[in-house]
Amino acid sequence: MPPAPAPQPAPLPAAQPAPATPLPPHAQPASAPQPYAQPGVQPGVQPVVTWTLQVIRDGQLIDSFDGTTTVGQARTDTHHNVVSHRVGCKDEVAGSIDLQRTITVSPLRANATQSILSIEAQETLEDDSARQSPSGCKLPPQPRQVNASHPGLVVPAGQWVSWPIVDKDPALAYRVRASLAPPSQQP
Repeated sequence: MPPAPAPQPAPLPAAQPAPATPLPPHAQPASAPQPYAQPGVQPGVQPVVTWTLQVIRDGQLIDSFDGTTTVGQARTDTHHNVVSHRVGCKDEVAGSIDLQRTITVSPLRANATQSILSIEAQETLEDDSARQSPSGCKLPPQPRQVNASHPGLVVPAGQWVSWPIVDKDPALAYRVRASLAPPSQQP
């Protein structure tokens, strides 16, 4: 007959943690400050940025884009400007060209003092110079494609910031202004 198993000691009761006593309000730990926090916006909710992008050609305002975009989102707008030119020795109207401009603005961060925007742009421009054929007849301006990208344009709240795109023939720059959207437009 096999030997009887040795008696096992009874398991000890599991230790129970002492009930937590609530701390008085003045002793509650302070919450960590939230970077880019805005009064009235819930923590974890991304702020919304109101922005304007103006297109300046040879010192003149030629186009403008406006938007209200949540940080971490992107907004893309395309504007069209169809132009035609009188060409040839008989000064006849030539075919049309669509001078298309597409702008994508993505707020990366924003607080009460500044916004940081990522901007992508594609433009079709016409050269400023008038061209002529070898016989002296007018030729249409040559269109060219311009692509520009800014990974993080810092825009102080309510101030204009200039970003040069093309130096000359024509000179092209973007002027950008951005700030936090009013509380009524925040999520």
